[in-house]
Amino acid sequence: MSARMPALFLGHGSPMNALEDNAYTQTWAELGRRFPAPKAILMISAHWMTNTTAVTAMEQPRTIHDFGGFPPALYAMQYPAPGSPALAQRVAALLAPETVVLDHSWGLDHGAWSLLVKVYPQANIPVVQLSLNLNQDAAYHYALGQQLSALRDEDIMLMASGNVVHNLRQLHPQIRAYDWAERFDQAVKDKIIQGDFEALIHFEKMGMDARLSIPTAEHYLPLLYIL
Repeated sequence: MSARMPALFLGHGSPMNALEDNAYTQTWAELGRRFPAPKAILMISAHWMTNTTAVTAMEQPRTIHDFGGFPPALYAMQYPAPGSPALAQRVAALLAPETVVLDHSWGLDHGAWSLLVKVYPQANIPVVQLSLNLNQDAAYHYALGQQLSALRDEDIMLMASGNVVHNLRQLHPQIRAYDWAERFDQAVKDKIIQGDFEALIHFEKMGMDARLSIPTAEHYLPLLYIL
């Protein structure tokens, strides 16, 4: 058996990262070179929000341009990675008795492909996406991550895409980062290093910094799968 595959949480930031060459995209590319190529990738993206738990099960997922107001070059980008119906079935089996919908309509949203185009630009590794069931609490998402961790011993990479801090209403062109955003980002890092995952599951107890950083949970929840 090969070495255990990593589990990665990446902050995807702006979709424009897919076109740009910067410190973030260079780090993503380095991750692709650092680790052995996986047999497949299970991606948990902040941008597939559902009322149930679903997994993409098609042979060839489409590239979804789920954003607005960006240059034509971004809409022209394609990430033609294959899917893996076999991995979708394996995910459903691991999560049983939870009902998992085998989805044939979604694809790869920008939370997935804007990262993958840098990490694995050849688009030759099968990718399956798992949805975020927003009817469930944070503990549910953490528990699903525990069940899915077995995939790492089957040459499957777990990758999650979101942001620890995601509050677009507070964006200001003249402010690089708010003090509350930097404090919360550091607090999350500290909790991860300390192994205090319970605090991160119950992030709503982490005060005003958490409330400002996570006004809605969809960009934060993917982190819990990786923890």
